[in-house]
Amino acid sequence: MAKYDPLFEHLCKAGSEAITMTFDEIERLVGPLPNAALDQSVWWSNEASRGTHVQSNAWLNAGREVEAVDRNRRRVRFSAPSWRRGA
Repeated sequence: MAKYDPLFEHLCKAGSEAITMTFDEIERLVGPLPNAALDQSVWWSNEASRGTHVQSNAWLNAGREVEAVDRNRRRVRFSAPSWRRGA
């Protein structure tokens, strides 16, 4: 099992609406987030990856995108599920 698979599974089961999660909720699923998640917005980018941003595969493969990140309040909003062309 890959580190971010539990986040993928959670997002798949979260229903058809957008969902806001705290960093603490995500960490309960996947373990501690890296410093980059706390310090750099790019960590939350919606880019499919084969190596460097593997975390984004969790939400993209669940049909979601990150809509907003508030690193100060430690929250992220994922879109309602939809499918990208080629997904």
